[in-house]
Amino acid sequence: MSALANTPVSDTPTPLSSPTSSRLHSFLKFWVMNRKVSLGSAILAIFLLMAIIGPALIHQDPNAMTNDLLQPPSAAHWLGTTQTGQDVLAQVIVGARISVFMGLAIGLVTTTISVIIGLLSGYFGGWIDEFLSLASNVFLVIPTLPLAILMAAFISYKGVLTIGFVLTITGWSWSARILRAQTLTWRGRDCVEAARASGESLWRIVFFEIFPNEIAIVAAQFLGTVIYAILAETGLEYLGLGDITSISWGTMLYWASNNDALMRGAWWWFIAPGLCIALLGAGLTFINFGIDEIANPRLRGMPKLKRLKAKLLHKEL
Repeated sequence: MSALANTPVSDTPTPLSSPTSSRLHSFLKFWVMNRKVSLGSAILAIFLLMAIIGPALIHQDPNAMTNDLLQPPSAAHWLGTTQTGQDVLAQVIVGARISVFMGLAIGLVTTTISVIIGLLSGYFGGWIDEFLSLASNVFLVIPTLPLAILMAAFISYKGVLTIGFVLTITGWSWSARILRAQTLTWRGRDCVEAARASGESLWRIVFFEIFPNEIAIVAAQFLGTVIYAILAETGLEYLGLGDITSISWGTMLYWASNNDALMRGAWWWFIAPGLCIALLGAGLTFINFGIDEIANPRLRGMPKLKRLKAKLLHKEL
């Protein structure tokens, strides 16, 4: 008792770890330690560096025609040449700027539109929900790729802006529908009711109380939209509906197909851009799977087979 009585008592309270900071720390720790996210982030970083600084390191004009016609990969041309003697490596690096940045830009704009429409539709309800849901349902039942092909074919201007506009218009409805359903479940929660009772504005409740709880879903939808945008942009340019004079992975496949690269045995002409598209899509998919595990803790400790079955069942529902 005397020892306890003589023990000095400090007036400063012992700092306790905040639950929010603890959750954020565990989230960041799992993000770094997750192998899927790490691998996908590494692949994405490589292509971003290729798109940003790659063209500055290439001293050869990708449009320059030489006498080295359809040459296989060699020391002079690491990825071979095209039918007109253009260097395939230079075209792959320069084309990454359009393909990567266009996919990210379309994904960002499309996700922003879907977030705004989904949150407003799910929270306000009434005629706003009916109108926005009608617009979402209309675009959901319309086949996306055929509509994009028709729009790109009938618009007179052929270029990056046309493809970006077409893919943005046709790609927002699915994500908006999912966010609307999530917002409907959150608008009646206790935290939202408490914020409403304390006099918070509608916009603050929507974007500061409800939206942070849907970040994982939004991030997964953004990555999925980027993958869709890159593949759709490549498909439209492969069909000749883009600016065929520009250099991108899609136009490389277009010229390789038009010049019968497969029949001539010039596999390096179409393998290089196709492999880049596949690797970039795989990297974004790995990040998407990692976000699923971060957002759903039940997927972390499950065996791989059960985890895959759970993901497929979740997507079907």
